[in-house]
Amino acid sequence: MLEHLNASPTAPSRVVILGREGFVASTLAATLDAAGINHLALGHAEHDLTAPAAAEQIAATLEETDTLVFVSAIAPSRDAAAMATNMRMVDSVAQAVSTRPVSHLINISSDAVYEDAAHLVHEGLAPAPGSPHGAMHLAREILLSAAMKGAGVPLAHLRPSLLYGAADPHNGYGPNRYRRQAQAGETITLFGEGEEKRDHVAIEDVAALISQVIQYRSTGILNVATGTSRSFRECAELAVEIAGKGGVSGTPRQNPITHRHFDVTARLKAFPAFSFIDFDEGFRKSFNRVDS
Repeated sequence: MLEHLNASPTAPSRVVILGREGFVASTLAATLDAAGINHLALGHAEHDLTAPAAAEQIAATLEETDTLVFVSAIAPSRDAAAMATNMRMVDSVAQAVSTRPVSHLINISSDAVYEDAAHLVHEGLAPAPGSPHGAMHLAREILLSAAMKGAGVPLAHLRPSLLYGAADPHNGYGPNRYRRQAQAGETITLFGEGEEKRDHVAIEDVAALISQVIQYRSTGILNVATGTSRSFRECAELAVEIAGKGGVSGTPRQNPITHRHFDVTARLKAFPAFSFIDFDEGFRKSFNRVDS
């Protein structure tokens, strides 16, 4: 589902990242630093994307040879107020790039755009979000797709699965929370017995894949997933094993068991040499890094 406009990886003259303080953006900045790729990371201090003058200010910052990575969002987006704020943000970006077209735009979306009960997810699957967060990301995709088509700007939508890493700011149910609980010697409480399987992606791999999309100037849609899913119980038990303390406890099940697996054929075709870190290895490494 991706088309490469560059036949070989070529660094753009500059990458502009909107959302400097975020989990993905900060890791991407470090990845670009390591690769020697020129970049400018912008945060709320430089551009409040909800401000009336935001579009004009962003446009004044952009150059026509830039690659723009849009990762700024209020997340998770759980209510109408958060949805409205996120839509103001994307509208500012769409207006800015329509006024000052860039060479390439990459939108960091989410696999939440797919139906919650979707068992096997692939890029050809029609979006059907079952949460406000997924609806927000799909709405942003639609708005940007229409605006960039009008502006003639190549656009890529990346839809990551569940992310883990030491600097995770959300502490949501799953590996990030489990790591913190195990390190504190606490008991990890599962939903049911933790039977549900999900695809967990190391934040460093997400940043590395974005870097590839930047350098190949790729357009289209790509899910960011490893292709291997594991149960929440497996993740919790591994956290306790690594920490050497804590425990795991189940609870009476309140909701049906659902699993999510990914068909990663599109990613293999787009980036055949790219490989994800094994979850056991990546999760262990996250224990050894400083937790923000």
